[in-house]
Amino acid sequence: MMTPSEKANATVMLDIFSAIERRDAQRLAELCQPDVELSWPSALPYGGTTRGIVTEPPSWIHTWVPLQPTAAERSMEPRVIASSGDEVVVFWRQRGRSPRGERFDGPVLALYTIHDGKLARAQMFYFDTPELVEFLARASSQAA
Repeated sequence: MMTPSEKANATVMLDIFSAIERRDAQRLAELCQPDVELSWPSALPYGGTTRGIVTEPPSWIHTWVPLQPTAAERSMEPRVIASSGDEVVVFWRQRGRSPRGERFDGPVLALYTIHDGKLARAQMFYFDTPELVEFLARASSQAA
């Protein structure tokens, strides 16, 4: 059973996913520490670790906005798997559609750390990073 603090942290994460799906940058910023640390697999175009919400390329948002033209692609279906202390584990879906209509739908497991009611750190683990890298490369070449 989750403590009230752990429930609150889980709620913060679900609110963050909702803001991302709605492309509500203001709400996302309100739910994150100013120096939030985001860590993505290094093989991705936006891979590595950054501080703060980065919107200029390469970034997650820069990469995925063109590949998510509808609510169906933006839907991440987040599920809180665990919440313990300051950490929350969420299972979610990364979806996209290339300019030629090829679809990607891959699972992601991520570990989030909440401090003072805001996201302080995120580390994402894609189940099939090579497949994602190939999809993004094909999608990028189709857009050119």
